[in-house]
Amino acid sequence: MNSKTPLNPQLIAELKTTVFWSDQFPRPNDLPVANELPSQVDVAIVGSGYTGLNCARVLAKAGMRVAVLEKNTIGWGASSRNGGMATPGLKQDISKIKKTYGMDYAREFWKSSVDAINLLEQIIVEESIDCHWSRCGHMSLAYKQSHFNDLVGYIEWLDKEFGHKKKLISKSQLKTEIGTDAYFGGSTDELSGGLQPAKYVFGLAKAVAVHGVILCENSQVTSIQKESNEFEVMTNQGTIMAKNVVIATNGYTNMLIPKLKPKVFPVGSYIIVSEPLPQDLQDRLSPKRRMFYDSKNFLNYFRLTPDGRMLWGGRNDLSTDLDLNESASILTKQVCTIFPELNDVKFTHSWTGKLGVTFDLMPHIGQINGIHYALGYGGHGLSIATYLGTELGLLMTGQKDRSPYEEISHQTMFFYKKDPWFLPFAAKYFRFLDWIS
Repeated sequence: MNSKTPLNPQLIAELKTTVFWSDQFPRPNDLPVANELPSQVDVAIVGSGYTGLNCARVLAKAGMRVAVLEKNTIGWGASSRNGGMATPGLKQDISKIKKTYGMDYAREFWKSSVDAINLLEQIIVEESIDCHWSRCGHMSLAYKQSHFNDLVGYIEWLDKEFGHKKKLISKSQLKTEIGTDAYFGGSTDELSGGLQPAKYVFGLAKAVAVHGVILCENSQVTSIQKESNEFEVMTNQGTIMAKNVVIATNGYTNMLIPKLKPKVFPVGSYIIVSEPLPQDLQDRLSPKRRMFYDSKNFLNYFRLTPDGRMLWGGRNDLSTDLDLNESASILTKQVCTIFPELNDVKFTHSWTGKLGVTFDLMPHIGQINGIHYALGYGGHGLSIATYLGTELGLLMTGQKDRSPYEEISHQTMFFYKKDPWFLPFAAKYFRFLDWIS
C-alpha cells in the first residue's frame, strides 16, 4: 500500500495520532520528578520504562541511591504505547529455544515467562497500582487450517514437556470465545492478563519514587565515560557521577554505547483504537474479554480496552516511520475483515511504538565495558521487561547469582552497525512466509 491509498471513510479528520492510553490517563501532575540532577548516585539508569523502573525499584529497596534519566517524560516510549497484554512465552518459539540451548534451558526460559506474569501481578498488588489489571486469559488464533493442525501437536508437547496447559478451541467452538468465524480455531491460556499500560508505568514511577528513586525527565544522556572507579554520565541538564550505569532503552537504543546498538534493532508496531462500543457488541466480539493474537508472521493482536473500545495492533511492514494515517487505513481494513460489525464504527486514535528485537529473538542481560543492560523483548515487554528489570536489579545487589538471560550468547550480525537497512527485505520474506504457510 502506498501513501496515496485512500483512508477508510470512517477515519475522519478528527483521527488523533496520539497514544490513546496516555490521552485517557495523562502523565500525573503530581509525579514526583526532580527539579535538578543529583551530582552523585550509586546507579544511573538510562530509560524510564518497565525495565528501568523495575530495576530501580529493586536497587532502591536494597538501599542504593538511584537516578532514572529520561530523555522525554517518564514512560514516554513503548511502556505507555503497547497493547497492555501479558502472555507466557518469548519472541523466540520455545521449540527452537530447546533445539538451540537444550531442554534444561528451555524449561528455565519458559518458567521465567510464566514467573514474569506472576511478578507483574505481585508488583501491581504490592505497590497498589490502579491499572485495570485482569487475569482474563488470552487466545491464540489459527489464521490457516495448517496453523491449527500444528497447534494441536504444540499444545500436547507443551503439556508433556513443560506442564503448561492450554485448551484447544475448534472452529465450531470459536463463538464461545470470539465474535468471528474468520479463524480456523485456536487455543486459550488462562494465565495471561491485560492492563492499561500508561496507568501501570505512571503508577510504577510513583511507587519507585516512594522508595527513594530520583526521577529525572527531559534529561538526555549524551555520553558515558569511565573515570577511575566511577562513570561520568553527561546529560543536556548536567553531569552525574555514578558507581554503576544501566541502559534500559530497548527499542529506542541509540549510539550512546556504540557496541550495544548492533545487539538490538527497532521494529515498528502500529495500533488503532475505536470509539467505545455498545455493551451488546462488546459481548459478541469478546464474551470473555480475552487478549488475542493470530498465527501470522505479520501477526495482529487485539483486545477490548477496559472502557470497551476495540484496540487493534499489527503491521504490514517492519518500518518505524510509517505515516500514521496510512497505517490506520491498513489496520482498519484488517479489523473490519475479521469483524464486519465494525464497518460503521469510528476509530479515534492511531499511534506507533518501537519494539526492541535481537537477532536470536531472545531477551538478554549483559554488560559492555562495565555498563549493564537488559533488552530485546520482541513484543513481550509488559511482563518480560518487568521481569528482566527486576532480575538485573537482583543480580546487581547480589540477591541472585545467575540468570539464564545473561548466560546465553548475545548474537550480532556483521551487516548491522547502526541503521537497520535490512528490515524491508525481512518484511518481504515474512510476507512470503505468510503467503505459503
